[in-house]
Amino acid sequence: MLATGRQKHERMRDGRVVYIGAERVDDVTAHPAFRRGAETVAALYDLKADPAQADLFAYEENGERYALQWLRCRTRDDLARRMRALRATAEATYGFIGRSPEQVAGLITGLAMNPSVLENLRAGFGENLLRFYERARRDDLYLCFAVTPPTGMRATELFPGQERDDPNLQVIAEDDTGVTVSGMKMLATSAVYADEILIGNLTPIAEKFKAEAITAALPLNAPGLTLWSRQPYAQPVKQEADYPLSYRFDETDSVLVCDRVRIPWERVFLHNDAVMSRRIYTETPANCYQNHHSNIRFWVKLGLIVGLASRITLANGIDKVPAVREVLGRFAALEATIGGLVQGQIEAFEEWPKGYATPNRRIMYAALNWCQEHHTEIVDMLRTLLGGIPLLMPASIDVMADDALRSTFERWWKTPSIEALERYKLYKLAWDIVGSEFAGRHMLYEKFYAGNSLIVRNQSDREAPWERFHGIVDGLLQGVESPKPPERK
Repeated sequence: MLATGRQKHERMRDGRVVYIGAERVDDVTAHPAFRRGAETVAALYDLKADPAQADLFAYEENGERYALQWLRCRTRDDLARRMRALRATAEATYGFIGRSPEQVAGLITGLAMNPSVLENLRAGFGENLLRFYERARRDDLYLCFAVTPPTGMRATELFPGQERDDPNLQVIAEDDTGVTVSGMKMLATSAVYADEILIGNLTPIAEKFKAEAITAALPLNAPGLTLWSRQPYAQPVKQEADYPLSYRFDETDSVLVCDRVRIPWERVFLHNDAVMSRRIYTETPANCYQNHHSNIRFWVKLGLIVGLASRITLANGIDKVPAVREVLGRFAALEATIGGLVQGQIEAFEEWPKGYATPNRRIMYAALNWCQEHHTEIVDMLRTLLGGIPLLMPASIDVMADDALRSTFERWWKTPSIEALERYKLYKLAWDIVGSEFAGRHMLYEKFYAGNSLIVRNQSDREAPWERFHGIVDGLLQGVESPKPPERK
């Protein structure tokens, strides 16, 4: 059953504890740092729950309707249908919310397509995952995850003589009813809005740290669980026109801190297996389903940036300059490239695991790498078109509320091609992509949301058909004639 925005809003008022510095936030739907983000999330749920959009956002199975991010695809058409739904929800946020309700849902769905990987580790773990998947799709849960250790903070890496508690989240006790965990995980993006959080390991860990090899699901109001938020970018914004993206689309990032948090066994999917704690995501479609969504989101985001670049050249009156048209052509080519990479994952889908359809893994990882390598270049191209004009804009659109200031602003800030107010909004939108704190966060996010670029390229290395590539070389060399030795006289 698809949840509504109102139901989602109510679920956010569940007693979770969030800290902004020393300030404790108990209701994220009311606090100025988070309330507009909460409204955005609720609007996403209303969009999908609209009966008029049922064919776009929902599928039917065993007489029940579920949101399409939960679909375990079996055909190319299933994948294409799921992709259209993911693109439509990404368009609602212009690609600027990465950990939307669809993102981690894809990871859980992928695990549920091959739960035997978990069951083989310990009897019952696969069943635990399937039951969680069924509940998550039935209740249309918003899931997030924290699956990376706090970089550079491992106690054993300190200099000799320096001792402190190991901050990495790990199991510190277990009994017949479950496990107890303490420590930190990063980065719990969108956790302030989500219903539950998955803890796990998307990065490798050594066997000696297997106490950290715990994969489980937690409600975000679990006793002992707190979220330590970075500075929220929406909090100081009073007018939407001043920072149109920060105002609505700051999904926030938090460090997950657990202080003796109890997890019952039925919520545990992996325990005490360092190697498999990462491999479960690549031996199932989990990593692929999750990051296929990331590719789609980036495609949508680039569409906004390309349109904005063109609008800026029109506002500046330089749209007919040949050098500018060349830059715009490059923007258009880049947008078409990521679109082709997304579509290619569908057209070259894999029948894997047996009975299911998965987006092409090689193309998906190639697209991840492409996005990481090109995002900075794309933003720099936009910044070059902007020049210093964003710095000419008044500090706030509230100049429009003063008759004298408004008259001056409308007279002197307009150009022959655009009125002052529309020019202001255009350039403030651009600034929120290239120069604001929100923009800086997205520069980091696009580089690291799928892990360090080295990790992403290692994924491509793993999936590459090296034997086939070697065969091409060997086949060519086998047809090359070697020179014959000279005849002896």
